[in-house]
Amino acid sequence: MRLDGKGVDVLDIRSVEPTVRVLVDADACPVKDEIYKVAWRHEVPVSVVSNSPFRVPVHSLIERIIVGDKFDEADDWIAERAGPLSVVVTGDILLADRCLKAGATVIAHNGKPFTTASIGPAIATRAIMADLRAGIGIGGGAAPFGKEDRSRFLQAFDGALVRLKRTR
Repeated sequence: MRLDGKGVDVLDIRSVEPTVRVLVDADACPVKDEIYKVAWRHEVPVSVVSNSPFRVPVHSLIERIIVGDKFDEADDWIAERAGPLSVVVTGDILLADRCLKAGATVIAHNGKPFTTASIGPAIATRAIMADLRAGIGIGGGAAPFGKEDRSRFLQAFDGALVRLKRTR
């Protein structure tokens, strides 16, 4: 902080150290409670981004962002703010790709990291599955979310925050 010419405290943005931040693609996220607990322990701010309102804990580190209902509006909000000190939690492969290109660490809800090496094959598989579902009506989807997914997520998320805080 510094005083301006009128004696008013003014935040000098150049003196603010960049901080690790968590961006959550929250509409279908099954691990929000885990994110809050780990982020609180690490004292890292969390932006919970969704198209529709839902309850989030009242806490100084939790920011609820409700975007409009336009297609990919939540994804756009997250991708525009993702960077090298961000951990993005999403199951959306195309959003993961955008965030990786911005330098963010990206983790799926099941704890599997998206990386620059894994994103290409994931996008290709997504396209093939979409074609199969459209062409011959293959149904199904992802396997049910289980305890081992939650455990894997907690390990990956905690590890990502530790690494980013160390490099900051």
